[in-house]
Amino acid sequence: MKTVKDKYLVVGADFAGFPLKEVVVEHLTKKGWKILDLGVTKDSDPNDTDLMFHRVGLRVGAEISEGNYERAMLFCGTGMGIHIAASKCPHVHAGVVESLPAALRAITGNGVNVLAMGAFYVAPQTACDIADAYLSNELGSGWEWWHNFYEFHKLAIDELEAFDYEEYKKNGFRVNKLGDYDLTLDFDKKPE
Repeated sequence: MKTVKDKYLVVGADFAGFPLKEVVVEHLTKKGWKILDLGVTKDSDPNDTDLMFHRVGLRVGAEISEGNYERAMLFCGTGMGIHIAASKCPHVHAGVVESLPAALRAITGNGVNVLAMGAFYVAPQTACDIADAYLSNELGSGWEWWHNFYEFHKLAIDELEAFDYEEYKKNGFRVNKLGDYDLTLDFDKKPE
């Protein structure tokens, strides 16, 4: 698998997300990232319907599903459609973000492996800051003060990975729990 630690990333954009993707890819490439681009490129044919947002999202999501890449970034007009498509692929935990705090929480609290942004809403410098935050953090980063933060959120990821809708339905729409963690917070340990 091509990992974040080794500076590998897969990206994709439709035509609406292309300009923002280009800014982020240029920014990351200057920092030594090796990037596989599976969407619109500067020489793409505007009539190539394989480059529609959902088809690019599926293509990038498949790279995560197949275990080829650890993380991905997607770009379309809103970030929504391309993220929905990628989310159809197994093992994809995708999120749409429009701010730096949202990006940090997406990775540190939700462990997203596919991060989507909308070119209609995210400014280029903000997109670069989001990419840096997403790629330099992991599940639990910065939350060490919160008792069981990592374990609690990792449990959620594991249960979502194991989720089977038909089993959920048969179980009266109750999750087959893989475990539980104490939810008590000790706010005295929170950093200033």
